[in-house]
Amino acid sequence: MSTIEIARKLASMGGTEDAIKAYQIVIAQGGEPAELLEAAAYNLQYGGNYQVSYTTFIELFNQGHFREDILPLMIKVFYEPNIKLLQGRYERNCKLLKKYPYFFRKDFIPFEDLPFCFFPYDDHNGYVPFFPEEEQFGDFVNFGNPVVSQNYFKDLENPILAHDVYSQYELEYLNDNVRKSEDVAKENHVYLHYSDWKTFCTYLQCLNMRPLLEDEKLVFLIENEEAQYPIDFKARYGIDYNQYTLQPLHIREINRMIWHTQLSTHNGGDFFNEIFDSHPNLLAFPSIMMSNANEIVSDLRKGIETAQTLKEAMENFEPWKNPRLVEELYRMKGRTDKDYLVAFFLQNDMATAGLDPTSRIVPAVFFQPHFSNIVYSLSVEEKTKKTVLHAANYEEIRKSAIFRNFKYIKTFTPMRRFTTSHGATVKFMYGSALEDNNNNADSTTVVSDAVSERVFNRSFMIDPDDRLYKDSVLVRFEDGKLNGKATFTALAAFLDLPYTESMTYCSENGKRDPHPETKGFDPAPIYKTYDDYVNDSERYFIEYFLRDAYKFYGYDLQYYDGAPVDEEKVKELIAGFTTVNHYIRETWTKVFEKAKVSVNGESVDIETEKDIQLQLLEQQMKQFDESRFANAKLLMNSLRFVNKRSQPLHFMRKLQLDPALLEQPLYH
Repeated sequence: MSTIEIARKLASMGGTEDAIKAYQIVIAQGGEPAELLEAAAYNLQYGGNYQVSYTTFIELFNQGHFREDILPLMIKVFYEPNIKLLQGRYERNCKLLKKYPYFFRKDFIPFEDLPFCFFPYDDHNGYVPFFPEEEQFGDFVNFGNPVVSQNYFKDLENPILAHDVYSQYELEYLNDNVRKSEDVAKENHVYLHYSDWKTFCTYLQCLNMRPLLEDEKLVFLIENEEAQYPIDFKARYGIDYNQYTLQPLHIREINRMIWHTQLSTHNGGDFFNEIFDSHPNLLAFPSIMMSNANEIVSDLRKGIETAQTLKEAMENFEPWKNPRLVEELYRMKGRTDKDYLVAFFLQNDMATAGLDPTSRIVPAVFFQPHFSNIVYSLSVEEKTKKTVLHAANYEEIRKSAIFRNFKYIKTFTPMRRFTTSHGATVKFMYGSALEDNNNNADSTTVVSDAVSERVFNRSFMIDPDDRLYKDSVLVRFEDGKLNGKATFTALAAFLDLPYTESMTYCSENGKRDPHPETKGFDPAPIYKTYDDYVNDSERYFIEYFLRDAYKFYGYDLQYYDGAPVDEEKVKELIAGFTTVNHYIRETWTKVFEKAKVSVNGESVDIETEKDIQLQLLEQQMKQFDESRFANAKLLMNSLRFVNKRSQPLHFMRKLQLDPALLEQPLYH
């Protein structure tokens, strides 16, 4: 019995809920148009997920099926109940624009004569346009999609000129991140050019103009009005912005964060920090431990909230060189963790080392919260057998009040070849363990199972619904080293920054080449193999279990030969983890040496104690191997991963470089 037959039978027997599930499976599997129409209609009629039916109807209509049935249904169910809402929004926007001083067209089209319409898809700014002349539905549009799609701030020599911007999010972004002309003491309006008047009018039924017009920063230019750019405000309006006084940045002007994520340890993050150091449009700070960032915010909050007077607040913040910021914080209503972090950056000499106070735009906070290690765990759903990834570090970021209160977030993630990054990590772990164990008798630092941590770490796989990764890109460390101009021109464009001279060299606090060991743009770190810290069995294991990422991000496999891998091969590889095991064993030996051993509560002699300590160590090493094998079996079943809601994770898109700017062949 086919799925459609099962669905029909369930429906005939009154099993509505089960019938809906079966019909949704029919839709997911695809099939004959008539079956899909039947499934979508039943799902809609009996309370299934309406979006499933909505999408199916549109796909069938655009394919030319059942148009005489589908369009009237779509109009009745999805459009007509929302006409008053759409028309009311359109007329309010028209009324506002007619009164707006920098909008020059008044011949708005009557709502009923607009050339196309929008069918609401959800309650979150989602719509699908319908074009009557073409008799086609267009692509889904989310006007609130938190993505900045253009490099609006590429050139800051002149006022911003943007074309055909129909995203509510991007319009607010431009309005919020370009400073007022009065504050920068020069003409600094945002010029929005729209190439077609009818199209502009039609989009007004979905946009909200009110918050965009209050500060009068925007100038609207329709069709051939683009020739007016830029307007001479002194000649036309009698406003001479040059007579104003340049104003300092205020804490709440800054609402944009560039999140430099830590994909893993020793992934080249410091190199990227040194590139963005002293950028004129960034409040840039080297990587900071997330725990330290939280502590800084907590201390600042305490310093403000315990002050009974402004004088006390000034005393609490005596080291700050800028009392204006202290007063601003003190008088601020509804202070958030984001406000405290911004204030900390604004008063920090390193963060402001290259800042241009006369810039047309508000700087972004360049933030790389750091963790001592990035550790992922795996679990398998009992029913679906899908693999769920979890990382406590990421959950801390996702729930952080600092991140939640930034309205605009761009995310970029550096990646380094996994085996190279792994070797560097083991070297660092071992060095840290030696230093700590020699200098601190009360604690013991160990080398962890770095191979397993490496293959489980899929920080490059993102939840497409996660706001923090909505506007994200992955950039390869090797590309930055070998093709600096192409890489950082593209990355600046993605981050909506100008590509400046400060991005052509490494610096810290404005000082060039602050860490010679990292060699700036010298490609030597790319080719380091760390042979003392990783062997070929470990590399083979890493490449095999990350082979999908190697392919997606353009890395050639150097150790995994493409041969089939079964459980016996995995056991053989794990038995060959002699290099990492050497460092694990050496550092864990220190753990057991410091442990006091007793038998039945009685102390034992030294030789017996050593024997027991050795047994404990061997048991620990055995547990490492057992855990490695068990987790490897999970990964062997599938390299498909889901979030806690069983939704598939996707590879973060890779930064694409302009071939014309390549100085060397792309790294493989």
